[in-house]
Amino acid sequence: MSTEQTARIWRQAQEILPWLTEVRRDFHQYPEFGMEEFRTQEQIIRYLEEMGIPYYKSAGTGVVGLIEGATPGAVVALRGDMDALPIDERNETSYRSKVQGKMHACGHDAHMTCLLGAARILNDSRQELAGVVKLFFQPAEETVGGALPMIREGVLENPRVEAAFGLHVSADLPVGKIAVKYGQMNAASDDLHITVRGENGHGAYPHKGKDAIVIAAHVITALQTIVSRNVDPREAAVITLGVISGGTASNILAQEVKLTGTIRTLDKSVRAFVKERVCEVADLTARSLGGEAEVFFEEGYTSLINDSEMVDQVKRCGEALLGAENVRVNDFPMMGVEDFAFFAEHVPSAFYHLGVRNEEKDCVYPVHHPRFDLDENSLAVGAAMQAFNAMTFLQERAKRLQTEK
Repeated sequence: MSTEQTARIWRQAQEILPWLTEVRRDFHQYPEFGMEEFRTQEQIIRYLEEMGIPYYKSAGTGVVGLIEGATPGAVVALRGDMDALPIDERNETSYRSKVQGKMHACGHDAHMTCLLGAARILNDSRQELAGVVKLFFQPAEETVGGALPMIREGVLENPRVEAAFGLHVSADLPVGKIAVKYGQMNAASDDLHITVRGENGHGAYPHKGKDAIVIAAHVITALQTIVSRNVDPREAAVITLGVISGGTASNILAQEVKLTGTIRTLDKSVRAFVKERVCEVADLTARSLGGEAEVFFEEGYTSLINDSEMVDQVKRCGEALLGAENVRVNDFPMMGVEDFAFFAEHVPSAFYHLGVRNEEKDCVYPVHHPRFDLDENSLAVGAAMQAFNAMTFLQERAKRLQTEK
């Protein structure tokens, strides 16, 4: 894109910053859980209607907007997730959550706002667009995952999406900066459920029963050896047990204990191996102590793998818009998960981080923290970046098609 176009996009983003701030604060005050984003959906639809952007609903509470350029061309998607977390907010801002036990502590309010800002910039530039921009407002990223339901309903088709871009706020990155990652960016996840069974007995006569709590304790300890002693140290894997429950009284041997946790891996073969070993270790450890263990997995998100060409483009756009000194290239993937991964499985995609940290404004707390907040100047950066990514992709694809002719 030309220097003039770049400057215009940046200027437009700065001009709408007051509106972006108002939009984000509204979302922030009324957070909703995954697949319950009904008010959020209504607000998004209202904003799209005000901009004159056609839309349709998807995956229950999701929304898909379509911006058609003046001439035919490629199709690119921009994604923003919608749901909040079960956290009581501890910030004392004027825009703090009004819903007890719910908070936008992962920045999805900002993601939606950046997408609406990009939509406003792109919609005003329709005459320059050769192709279509699809806007994916996706529900339930934190829970059941809204990306797959949207894909199954056909959001990547009619017209067929050729590339996708998404962003996530980062409290580790100062406002005004972005960070990109080539290749694998996020891990895969599996929820782990183990039921350990023993036999009731009197606490005073433990030899007459089989204590499921003691058996579970040995299972927990044994499972930690899988990563430390079975997985190649050059690979990455995490087994975390976050919930344990069992027993009925202080003087009764527990008959059953339930363990719940998560497994995070980067490599598909390691993922399969770790799950196999969890079953073996839990079963054999429990049986060695006279009990039994039943293991059940709920498959979570797949690994998020960025397309190198798309990351190249985000990097170039960031350098042009923000300056090369404000674009960081990360070396290592994260063990957190992200269901944008499912879009990336189907089309060449790039997911990147948007800096929101500002120590002077006390915007220093990590995501999923009850005091998480962000420097709202980042909203203009995110809106500009997403609009720039979409326009650049469409322009470069149009040039490539002309060359091929």
